[in-house]
Amino acid sequence: QVQLVESGGGLVQAGGSLRLSCTASKSTFSLATMGWYRQAPGKQRELVAIMSSGGTTNYGDSVKGRFTVSRDNAKNTVNLQMNSLKPEDTAVYYCNLKFSIINIWGQGTQVTVSS
Repeated sequence: QVQLVESGGGLVQAGGSLRLSCTASKSTFSLATMGWYRQAPGKQRELVAIMSSGGTTNYGDSVKGRFTVSRDNAKNTVNLQMNSLKPEDTAVYYCNLKFSIINIWGQGTQVTVSS
């Protein structure tokens, strides 16, 4: 069973930056689509950014131009660089791995942006 371990959340002021990282426990990582979703209180989980095994990216409309997803297959890691953070970015951010019928979530990391 693949496990995902996230790090990098925290509290930041509006306009600031944070970097999230997620490491997968097995090497099948390189074949999977990896990325990030988020869920704010009272809202549905939504797409933030994902990257396919071939490097194709897909971003949520609200983060385009501010967030960048990247991956390091040698380290089984996917990262999310978040710049120009806004209070509405406050949420629990979840790492996700999809490969064939496998769909795995990390435990989530809290990101709080103060105004």
